[in-house]
Amino acid sequence: MGKYNEYENLRVAGVRYADLRGYSYDRSDVTARGLANAYAQTLGAIFTQEQKPYEVEIVVAQVGERPEQDQIYRLTYDGSVAFETGFVAMGGGGEQITAALKERWAPDSDLETVLRLAVEVLGQAAQEGEQDRQISPDQLEVAVLDRHRERRTFRRIGEPLLSALLSSDDPTHDVPQQDDPEPGAHDTLTGRTDDAAGPEASDAAQRTGDDQRDTTNPQTQQSDSVSTEPSSDDS
Repeated sequence: MGKYNEYENLRVAGVRYADLRGYSYDRSDVTARGLANAYAQTLGAIFTQEQKPYEVEIVVAQVGERPEQDQIYRLTYDGSVAFETGFVAMGGGGEQITAALKERWAPDSDLETVLRLAVEVLGQAAQEGEQDRQISPDQLEVAVLDRHRERRTFRRIGEPLLSALLSSDDPTHDVPQQDDPEPGAHDTLTGRTDDAAGPEASDAAQRTGDDQRDTTNPQTQQSDSVSTEPSSDDS
């Protein structure tokens, strides 16, 4: 978080770092610790050499195969790095939110419980005499790192699914195990099923097949398999 242009420069640099390291070595060599160190070096150099430091604060997170392997790093404008456990809060009122989370957060909580807790502490009044805010789902931007998904674990949570998770009358307590059936980039979960998506999505899913869907790149929507058919140049 911070000034958009400064944050965007760092985000693009982080993506390039991950692409270059993953291409030169292996996907497993792209780690949260390595990315946090790269950000720390950049922020530290700007802080000491430039007249004005970047007005940003960054969190780098990595989900492991098991919860004890998860990593969360928090970086401040001067390049300082702190290893966080369980949760992290930034921005205005960050200390107050952190204190509330320390009292009520539990490591074995499901997504529904954690989301409701986060929304509640975000809406708490910053000072005495002020009223608590009511935060609606359309005011939130929520995403998860799901360790049970192959390859890309990052998924945004769309407003329909987010509303269901925050509603006390809805039985939904976690993200669905499968991505949305609609064709396209599968980086947002709305909770829609084949029946709710309509006949077009159902027909597309039927033509694709379950086996082929499992081997599809969620970013390019292209099969990971390599075609062995000769090209026209070979004939």
